Amino acid sequence: MNIIKNRYIYFFISLIVIIPGIVFMGLNWQQTSGPLQLGIDFRGGSLLEVQFEGERPTAEQISTLYKEFSTEEQPLADPVVQSLGESSISIRSRAMSDETKGLLVAEMESRFGSKVTVENFTSVSAAVGAEVTQAAGIAILFAAAAILIYIWWAFRSVEHAYRYGTAAILAMLHDVLVVLGVEAILGYYLGWEADALFLTALLTVIGFSVHDTIVVFDRVRENSLLYRKIEYEKMVNHSIVQTLDRSITTQLTVMFTLFALVLFGGDSIRHFVVILLIGIFSGTYSSIFNAAPILVVWENREWTTWFKRKEETAI
Repeated sequence: MNIIKNRYIYFFISLIVIIPGIVFMGLNWQQTSGPLQLGIDFRGGSLLEVQFEGERPTAEQISTLYKEFSTEEQPLADPVVQSLGESSISIRSRAMSDETKGLLVAEMESRFGSKVTVENFTSVSAAVGAEVTQAAGIAILFAAAAILIYIWWAFRSVEHAYRYGTAAILAMLHDVLVVLGVEAILGYYLGWEADALFLTALLTVIGFSVHDTIVVFDRVRENSLLYRKIEYEKMVNHSIVQTLDRSITTQLTVMFTLFALVLFGGDSIRHFVVILLIGIFSGTYSSIFNAAPILVVWENREWTTWFKRKEETAI
């Protein structure tokens, strides 16, 4: 099985997957001044999750109620209302006080003739949301730097050790862009918002992606010492094939579990699980079809011949 031979096809597939996500991040930017539909954890606001014992009101009725309670100090108009099962709803709005929340719940019971149980109420100020956003960016950058340093140190016995860390970071960047792109698309069409759970899923995907990449790179390191006379491209391809079964089996085990959670886990965790499932699939792909081929492209310095081939063809 010659995986390395078709490396540019795999690079092209990755590009095709990433570009639509970038387009939708741009569309979201026009609507919300950001690449993603951010949840209250990042932009500030209030989340109210309530359960109705009787008939559940419609999203339009909830929006009308919030509009009536909207003031200049607490602009609550245009909330985001989502269903959480047959009797519960989730309402996201601008930040509100506990007093306003109590009045809203009392009005719901009076207007809709049903007992209302508050399952969750979270309120985050805009300032705190901005701090969380900044901390999230720093966390991702710190993780990338730590991975680069660790892989460089772990592969210090191999020639050009820094290439392994750089290739792992590029593969990780691929997975981050895939996850962000999918989140942008889902946010644009379904109104899904990136919250703290999304950040947790993103960091988990980074860990899984790098973990699988290191397994492949470690076999490349071992084979580079055993097969010194073999061409580098063939040696890397042999290393990928040797770890292919292990990589696919391990990741499929996780993906089957996540797929079951998507189907039967409930609405409250579906967003988190879907992002995690897509990210782990992307991480498996990038570890096999992106990370190791990048080493071959770098070793052969193939970028020096890309345009020369075009010029020769033209002649």
